[in-house]
Amino acid sequence: MTSEEKEQPSEIEQQLEAERKHAEDCLNSLKYLQADFENLKKRCDRQLIEAKNYATERLILQLLDVVDELEMAVRIGKTLNSETQPLLAGVEMTLKRLRKVLEQEDVSPIECEGKVFDPIKHNAVESIEREGVESCTVGEEVRKGYMMKERIIRPSIVKVEVPPSNSPKLQTKKQQEKKQNE
Repeated sequence: MTSEEKEQPSEIEQQLEAERKHAEDCLNSLKYLQADFENLKKRCDRQLIEAKNYATERLILQLLDVVDELEMAVRIGKTLNSETQPLLAGVEMTLKRLRKVLEQEDVSPIECEGKVFDPIKHNAVESIEREGVESCTVGEEVRKGYMMKERIIRPSIVKVEVPPSNSPKLQTKKQQEKKQNE
């Protein structure tokens, strides 16, 4: 066997090894592309579901303004004389039907009066100092807030009751905070 014959198999083996590496690289690239595609597909599916769930949100927000106005009309109508009762009954029926439509779309009011103030669910427009209040508590709801499924689409506008600034508990807390900061 000549030296050329010995080199030929090693050259072929080198080419074969190079092709194996190339095939392995292509396979790895294919696996990464397949994983990327699967992730993209999952993300698109999630976005599609979210779009379906909240596609009506803009319309719902406009309907909530109508609900507010109908509720105000009912409140005012109850203070007027008895001649307006048939009209009031019609407004109440309309309001009831509108609430049912909102309920079918998974829209529900946020319960807040007497609950602990939550800045995610509530927008405070006023704070009132009250004796006997432990922490920030919603005292009065100015405008009703609503959730659609699990998302807050309109936070409640509220007045918050807070402990008096000269209350002994608050003074003790402030003193403790001062000591910790020193």
